Amino acid sequence: MPASTCLLYGYRVKRRKMADKVLPQRIRDLVPESQAYMDLLAFERKLDQTIARKRMEIQEAIKKPITQKRKLRVYISNTCTPGKLEGEESEKVASWELRVEGKLLEDPGKQKRKFSSFFKSLVIELDKELYGPDNHLVEWHRMPTTQETDGFQVKRPGDVNVKCTLLLMLDHQPPQYKLDPRLARLLGVHTQTRASIMQALWLYIKTNKLQDCHEKEFINCNRYFRQIFACPRMRFSEIPMKLAGLLQHPDPIVINHVISVDPNDQKKTACFDIDVEVDDPLKSQMEFLASDTGGVALRSCPLQWCACPLCF
Repeated sequence: MPASTCLLYGYRVKRRKMADKVLPQRIRDLVPESQAYMDLLAFERKLDQTIARKRMEIQEAIKKPITQKRKLRVYISNTCTPGKLEGEESEKVASWELRVEGKLLEDPGKQKRKFSSFFKSLVIELDKELYGPDNHLVEWHRMPTTQETDGFQVKRPGDVNVKCTLLLMLDHQPPQYKLDPRLARLLGVHTQTRASIMQALWLYIKTNKLQDCHEKEFINCNRYFRQIFACPRMRFSEIPMKLAGLLQHPDPIVINHVISVDPNDQKKTACFDIDVEVDDPLKSQMEFLASDTGGVALRSCPLQWCACPLCF
């Protein structure tokens, strides 16, 4: 039997099963109370359709990032080890150890995220005059095999205070980009995801009526677009390619710090708060509602003929 015939046959069988649940008119005439049953069938059908529509809306919603802003507190501290004292025979070089750690403030999650999981890279730039051009940079970059850690430690020899700069690059998911300053001023968007930038660009085109009235696939550039995109007219399909040249990596977070070797400063810890985005706890609940597990109750409905996509 051809596949199309099988599908048509299956559709007719399901329609027949649904029709079996509807009482014939002659029975409804004999039993006036049967109208209550028919009202129940109509309500059940409407309820199933509403649930199916809401599930589809949830499935569409969870495709978009569901995040919330949180504070990540960064702790920077250091310890120092003094050098050889007079009268000691063994050689002992003075050194210091810098620690960079952090945690989310008011984190209600049961599984705590590792500090490194928030970053794409971390670079510590030490005083170049003290450690030379080959030993003044300490770099960590995320790799596919990276093991997450709760903090970073750097140890170097030295018995004087050291100025250092920390460059922290956040690991945005989905990735974010910094717009060309001219386009950023035009759209009112500085650093955002590619989808948000495209949405802002389309809103500007629509608001300023730049879409060609006769050839809908073309955009007629105004004087601002001509300066930025260097063309009087362009297709919609050309926008991603032209936009790629106007996107840059976001600016890193810069923290200036002084590594102190004074014993009186060893218990001092510098704190810095960074805004980060974390998954909203509501996302896991929405994923459950949109999953097959969340639809078991629909499949086991007493009438067994729901009009929703799950059962029909």
